[in-house]
Amino acid sequence: MKTYDTATPYTASYLVIRDANKIAFVLRSNTSWMNGYYGLPSGKVEKAESFTKAAVREAKEESGIDIRPGDLNYLLTMHRMEDNGMEWVDVFFEPKKYKGKPYNAEPHVHSELVWLEPDNLPKNVIPSVKFALGEISKGHSFCEYGWSKR
Repeated sequence: MKTYDTATPYTASYLVIRDANKIAFVLRSNTSWMNGYYGLPSGKVEKAESFTKAAVREAKEESGIDIRPGDLNYLLTMHRMEDNGMEWVDVFFEPKKYKGKPYNAEPHVHSELVWLEPDNLPKNVIPSVKFALGEISKGHSFCEYGWSKR
């Protein structure tokens, strides 16, 4: 099998879990990236895992809810360049329905799970997440983030 050493993007799935006009955010606290910032329940897509399966897994791991892959509504793909030079392809989903009540299921990595209004977010929201939510609200399904700094 041929491998490609020029293919660099990492991949991640994000969840936009809504309750009325609010979205669930987790406050990162014991991670290696963006501690003290709010982000969406999300995580890396593991080897041999699809974006939807990663979203389902992360929903359970981070917020304690059960989602069927068929209940995920695709929202946005973002090609992101981080300041450290890491490239990411992020896919955002919104569950149409789920079982359970969202809570902070990973207290060892997040300080809390809170419900925030997307139009009134605090300053300590991960900038790329805030940007992606803005693109989703505009009806966009693709965006690029961080490339203008290069």
